[in-house]
Amino acid sequence: MADWQKITGGVTAPRGYQAAGITAGLKPSGLPDLALIFSEVEAIAAGVFTTSQVKAACVEYCRQRLQAKHSARAILCNAGQANAATGNQGYLDTLESALAIAQALNISSEYVLLASTGVIGQRIKMDALRSGIPKVVAALSETGSDAAAGAIITTDLVTKSIALETTVGDRPVRIGGIAKGSGMIHPNMATMLAFVTCDAMVSPALWQQMLARAADRSFNSITVDGDTSTNDSLIALANGQSRTPAITEWGAEAEKLEAMLTAVCQHLAKAIARDGEGATCLIEVEVTGAHDELSARQIAKTIAGSSLVKSAIFGRDPNWGRIAAAAGRAGIPFEQENLQIKLGDFLMLENGQPLTFDRAAASAYLKKAAIGAYLQEDRVLISVNVGNGYGVGKAWGCDLSYDYVRINAEYTT
Repeated sequence: MADWQKITGGVTAPRGYQAAGITAGLKPSGLPDLALIFSEVEAIAAGVFTTSQVKAACVEYCRQRLQAKHSARAILCNAGQANAATGNQGYLDTLESALAIAQALNISSEYVLLASTGVIGQRIKMDALRSGIPKVVAALSETGSDAAAGAIITTDLVTKSIALETTVGDRPVRIGGIAKGSGMIHPNMATMLAFVTCDAMVSPALWQQMLARAADRSFNSITVDGDTSTNDSLIALANGQSRTPAITEWGAEAEKLEAMLTAVCQHLAKAIARDGEGATCLIEVEVTGAHDELSARQIAKTIAGSSLVKSAIFGRDPNWGRIAAAAGRAGIPFEQENLQIKLGDFLMLENGQPLTFDRAAASAYLKKAAIGAYLQEDRVLISVNVGNGYGVGKAWGCDLSYDYVRINAEYTT
């Protein structure tokens, strides 16, 4: 059993945080498009960002900020324009955004972190942002997480939010998170946009290490379409308002906190994968028997990202050959005679040899997932064993439907 429980509240569930989401006029659709998360006190800050050589201005800005100072109080996110590949003017817009929100909050701009999402090559609509900043500050509340979650999405069909609570000593500690992402999902860092808040007190170095490991086991283990974004950002704040003793070194309390942080990130990551553009189900791949965890995750992510595997799942075709082929090209050595493949409860390959299975029943299993309850009964489980090693890894993805092409063919039009 997990040593925590799910609670409501998203990023405002931890103590000392407020959030807001408003319509500032950044999106042509007129939907909410400006979000703010604010810590009432200075918080330890950590971040993981895209490794793409083409980075949005906000990514460069946040990296520099976190290198200079491992703390923050505010995260401002605009949706509608990615402000990536916009040159020096795009970076100047980022600096102006940070200064404007800092002045409105009456804090130093060095405590501001930024994120953007939307169409690459488009600058932020600064007039709309300028007029929206006083409004989003005025809208801050201790129940504003849902509004913020709604203001950061683009092609998402649903918002993504989670909050968990555990006990450290005799006091509750909470972690909350919101995220966005539906397409251009194949992270090489963390992913898309995800914001996490925590009310524990953690040393900066330890918090950064925890976040990086959590990212590898969550956001870095999902894929929708094989494309890595220019704006991928995972930012986490820890403000110490739980009033629990500071966690400064590895031990039982640090292990518990990292496990809960990982659970928050995995929930958000799976929600992103399930909400992949045009998707009808979540695909979870578990690989066992590899040399180490990293190798297992690499095989799992290769299978989850295979266009042929994803297409077969959408067609409700239990074509295990595509799973075997994807595992074989993952770049991780294993003996073919050790390969085992299961789809749900259906064992299809054992010791590298095909087995007879009920194809109609296996296809029905895939059809049932497509109509299952969201993030409850809509999972297709692919289990792969490659040997006798101790490495276990998971990855998540979604099926590839006709709608994915339609959505992305019409993205800027």
